Amino acid sequence: MTILWIHLLIVFILSFFARYFSRPILTAGSLAQLKPNKILVLGTMMACVIVSGLRSNIGDTYVYKEVYEANNFTWDYITAQKDMGFGVLQMFLQKYSNDPQILIFTTALITNVLIIYVLFTYSRMFELSIYVYITGGLFLVSMNGIRQVLAAAIIFTATKYLIEGNWIRYFIVILIASTFHQSALILIPIYFFVRFKAWSKATLLLLVFSVLIALGYAQFSSFLFSAIENTQYGHYSDFREGGANIIRVAVDAAPLLIAFLGREKLRGIFPGSDYIVNMALIGLMFMIISTQNWIFARFGIYFSLYQLILISWIVKLFKKSNQRFIYYLLLICYLLFYFYENVITLNVLYRSNFF
Repeated sequence: MTILWIHLLIVFILSFFARYFSRPILTAGSLAQLKPNKILVLGTMMACVIVSGLRSNIGDTYVYKEVYEANNFTWDYITAQKDMGFGVLQMFLQKYSNDPQILIFTTALITNVLIIYVLFTYSRMFELSIYVYITGGLFLVSMNGIRQVLAAAIIFTATKYLIEGNWIRYFIVILIASTFHQSALILIPIYFFVRFKAWSKATLLLLVFSVLIALGYAQFSSFLFSAIENTQYGHYSDFREGGANIIRVAVDAAPLLIAFLGREKLRGIFPGSDYIVNMALIGLMFMIISTQNWIFARFGIYFSLYQLILISWIVKLFKKSNQRFIYYLLLICYLLFYFYENVITLNVLYRSNFF
């Protein structure tokens, strides 16, 4: 964990000063947003890419390495496998090197650059988004579910189309992402749910629905796994590793509770917030269901990214005199969660052949 602690400190310092040296963006003659310093944002990106890209373990990293070394990625091999986009990427990389570290570094590069770029564009307090990206666990998840987080990062770049309601371009990005992980296709029907006003009856029904599924999980899981048994996700029914920690649900729910209480003010300072909130709500829905089987948290990856945007705005929902207290409270709470999850619960050990 030593490298990860040092990384957290470096990234927070860089991202903090990126906002400190930000420049205001004028919209219709009024201050609308602060644009973080691009050089320091680039430094933040580089720190995340280096730590993630030069790792030698974490999750199923070793599996990706073994597959890359053991196979010759020809067109015949790629077309016979699932997720052709990821196969094409590996075929391209093998033209330059058979060292699997090139795959790990490249996926880390694409994933982190795309995620941090979107946070740079939409976050109100850039360093808070980056801090939660790491302490909330998503940065570590990106080293485990490589293909799925890569697909999620690609879709995340289409946030502009989601907010604008440009469904054609949004769906095109989803289809591209699905070539890296087919589960990305779930975002197509969900698009029509999130286009409603946040906290409307439609979105609140989703939360009620998720609670009912959690309560009646035995019946729901029997129906779901029967429906997907002949697909590439049929093996998910064999997972017997318990559910997600209830503390994780609380961590995801807290920013949404604050967003609900300050919903009118949030719409005023961040006009596109309804769609961000709705995506985060769906992420909470999957997290509630995952308390019965952690595999559902995998689907939540696509929506957890929007939590990072939301968390950067909620400080501004409080009175100015209270904002500093809330800011430090968030830092402390997420740091405690990071320690609890990675040191006490998971006992994460980071290894690299370069450090």
